[in-house]
This record gives sequence, C-alpha cells and structure tokens, in this order.
Amino acid sequence: MGKRRYPLGEYERDKIVSQTGRSLEELTLENLRAGKLGPEDFIIHQETLRAQAEIAEEAGFPQLAANLRRAAELTVIPHEKVLSVYEALRPYRVTYEQLLALADELEREYGAVENARFIREAAEAYKERGLF
Repeated sequence: MGKRRYPLGEYERDKIVSQTGRSLEELTLENLRAGKLGPEDFIIHQETLRAQAEIAEEAGFPQLAANLRRAAELTVIPHEKVLSVYEALRPYRVTYEQLLALADELEREYGAVENARFIREAAEAYKERGLF
C-alpha cells in the first residue's frame, strides 16, 4: 500500500492538510504575499507524518518510520517545550531523574509515548556512559 501512495503530495494530495487545516492548494506564495497565511499554516499535520511513517515501514525503513512517528508526536508539543527537550538531551545538562521526569511529562501531558520511550532509552544510555 505504501509504495502506491508515495509521494503523498502526488497520490493523496487532497488528504494532506497543514496543522491549521490548510490544504496544499492553499499553501502558495501568492497567498503568503497577500497575508492570507502565517507561519503556523506551514506546520505539517501529525497525520501526514504518520502516513509517511507507515510508508517508510512498509518500504523496509523502520528507523525512518520511528523518527517520523516521533516527529508526529512533536507537532502538538509547544515549541518551547521541544527546545527544552533538546537541551535536556545534551550530555551533562540534567540528571537521570530529570530525564525520566521529562519522559513522564511528555507521555502524560502530550501523549508522546514514542518520544517518552526514546528519552528513557537515552537516560539509560547516558547513565551507562556517565554522561550526567
């Protein structure tokens, strides 16, 4: 199924919308210049990322699929929080317990199960390597 649908912009164009619900046809330079669009209109919708993950999985690219699923979860998390996650994942920035608490928060507050799993794995790897 994935290979028939790829690229989504060609085969499922009518199903693709931005996070604000704008269709691909609306996302034009003309509309941007006319002030009809804002930066938020160009944020990819999580369902588009999930569809891309499905295609990647079916095509035999499980790591890419996992990355796309995590990206889908991140679309609903405020940008400031995403940046704080990035900062926390840098070695020597936080404690083991703080990373686990961050994973719990992402899962509880945003339903970001895949990202929470990733952060917990990182916490274990950092602990083993002495990166706290």
